[in-house]
Amino acid sequence: MSSAPTNPSSMMAAASAGGAGGASPTFSPLYQQIKSLITQSLQSGEWKPGELIPSEVELANRYKVSQGTVRKAIDELAAENLVMRKQGKGTFVATHHEERAQFRFLRLVPDEGVPHSGVSQFIEVKRMRAPADVARLLDLKSGDAVIFVKRVQSFDAVPTILEELWLPGITFKGLTAERLEEYKGPMYGLFESEFGTRMIRATEKIRAVCASAEDAVLLKIAASTPLLASERVSFTYGDKPVELRRGLYLTEHYHYHNELN
Repeated sequence: MSSAPTNPSSMMAAASAGGAGGASPTFSPLYQQIKSLITQSLQSGEWKPGELIPSEVELANRYKVSQGTVRKAIDELAAENLVMRKQGKGTFVATHHEERAQFRFLRLVPDEGVPHSGVSQFIEVKRMRAPADVARLLDLKSGDAVIFVKRVQSFDAVPTILEELWLPGITFKGLTAERLEEYKGPMYGLFESEFGTRMIRATEKIRAVCASAEDAVLLKIAASTPLLASERVSFTYGDKPVELRRGLYLTEHYHYHNELN
């Protein structure tokens, strides 16, 4: 369902007037306001993941602004991986089912060859109360329900990643070990299509650690083997945290890859 068009000019006037009460006025460039309106439509589900969004001309007419203003807003949305431009086809809502998107959050790449999907073995999937540290990172109350997932990912039959995930119980109600086992696509694709939750950004900490005896058994390596440990919090629209993921990576034949702009 389309929302009523909003006139960004009136938004700017309202923002300017906001300083009359003593607070400092805040000004936002017009293209940023259009970006915000388009993001609101993405968040509300007006345009679903993978769907074509209206053309720049249509959006310019809708918001009563120039096509150049809309183009600049879409440029930023594309840079943030919220939409994808396809030559000769238009602009689409980004989706985790796109092949290139599947590796956006997986930074471990092989020393030789190209990145490819691993095979997951789920060790544990259960509903539990959130520990205090998990609740804090997911912006929950201590003791709120979360879904805990523990899995090993193997690449070319070699156990390489050991992960523990915590997901808000309300958002992911109904997620079970059976559903995870039978789903063959990317996990974020499952979250997007069946739970209406799309990961759009993440913060991550990484450090070097030694494998514990328990971790070594699951990864089939010697205890104290060097591993790369990461802690990642993923966010959906509105900067809402929806996943905490702690991973251990075996880097004998892999390395962590990132691009810095």
